[in-house]
Amino acid sequence: MKKIAVFLIASFIFLAKSEGQIYMADSCRVSFFSAATIEDITAVNSVSKPVMSTATGDIQISIANQQFIFKKKLMQEHFNEDYMESDKYPNTIFKGKVNEKVDYTKNGVNNVTVTGTMDMHGVQKIITIPGTISIQNGVIVLTSKFAVKLTDYNIKVPTVIGSDVAKQIAITFTATMKPYTVK
Repeated sequence: MKKIAVFLIASFIFLAKSEGQIYMADSCRVSFFSAATIEDITAVNSVSKPVMSTATGDIQISIANQQFIFKKKLMQEHFNEDYMESDKYPNTIFKGKVNEKVDYTKNGVNNVTVTGTMDMHGVQKIITIPGTISIQNGVIVLTSKFAVKLTDYNIKVPTVIGSDVAKQIAITFTATMKPYTVK
């Protein structure tokens, strides 16, 4: 995971213009929810470190699939082995760009969309995600709620429990971003 974060930061430093700043998540929470017949399925990943450039509006995040934590270990096993095939596809990666112009020097809340490529389960798909960019005294908070269809990423639900898992998964993302400084 550290290698991916270093790569993402290095690529942003290269791409950033002098008038912008590179920001990295101080904290990040990616969660998902799936309504199910027997029991709803929820999981949280709190170890991802998205990076962004305020000069270009570029945002990147790599999420280690095995870092999602479930209430029950068996759910976590099924997620990694049967659905995400985490040994074969260890990360979900999103690389995108904020579509709206945001003044990162002004405090406030900005409704935005981010368009980019989601690389999940071996499938790359261009998506647009709605969200907000909140700025308060130099700290940027990114938030988003969106849905992902399992079929869009060739994620198959085992037939034994096919009726239990929703075909569309609700994703919630929150990251508190602070200026990145080289140590």
